Amino acid sequence: MSEPAVEVQNVKKNFGEFTAVADVSFSVPHGQIIGLLGANGAGKTTLIQMLLGLLSPTSGRINILGMDPEHQRVSILQKANFSSAYVSLPYNLKVYENLDIFAGLYGVKKRREKIEGLLEMFGVLHLKDRMTGRLSSGESTRVNLCKALLNDPEVLFLDEPTASLDPDIADKVRKLLAQYRQNNKTTIIYTSHNMRDVEELCDRILFVHGGKIIADGQAHEVLSRFEQSSLEQLFIKIARDGDVSMLAGESRNEE
Repeated sequence: MSEPAVEVQNVKKNFGEFTAVADVSFSVPHGQIIGLLGANGAGKTTLIQMLLGLLSPTSGRINILGMDPEHQRVSILQKANFSSAYVSLPYNLKVYENLDIFAGLYGVKKRREKIEGLLEMFGVLHLKDRMTGRLSSGESTRVNLCKALLNDPEVLFLDEPTASLDPDIADKVRKLLAQYRQNNKTTIIYTSHNMRDVEELCDRILFVHGGKIIADGQAHEVLSRFEQSSLEQLFIKIARDGDVSMLAGESRNEE
């Protein structure tokens, strides 16, 4: 497909006099996993909310699968989905009941088979009759991932999907997501503070700082530009120093 799955052109978002996102542009081809990185307050959440149609840009244009999220949000959500470690499903329903409701909204065929297959894939089939409010944070995260895959989304937004998982389960989830992308050619926008997630899963990273994209490329290209040895080191450096304009030439200036 020649048209990108996600296209953002000169997008800006102001809250009064504060600019949360400043003239951001990027595109994501079909089937690519993009890591959206940045410290708290960098503008990632605002950007994701605009991509989901929850916020309208002050200026600029967004297209998801060729559609405008501001005016065609329902159509987009039939072909997209979202999961966050910080958003919970209704507590007063059982796990299966929650997923069955969403499966109905998405028009999923063979709902029971689909739901139980996803629960088994993420290792939580034994929890299908448990009240959602009684799940641990890690269990809830995996159930949310099941919800996010119910409609076989063409575009998937994942916000910190391994944040509450122990290292063993996080590793299994990364491998499951990598395999899922390979099998379904799903486009994934992935936000994480876990640099291992990014290194293992992402084809490309966008580093957001001060509402702007300061780096766009494969991990090794971004590290080379900023002369850092790891993404974690780069993340810490940018988060602590604030001013990134001199980072790329910093080590040469010190010699």
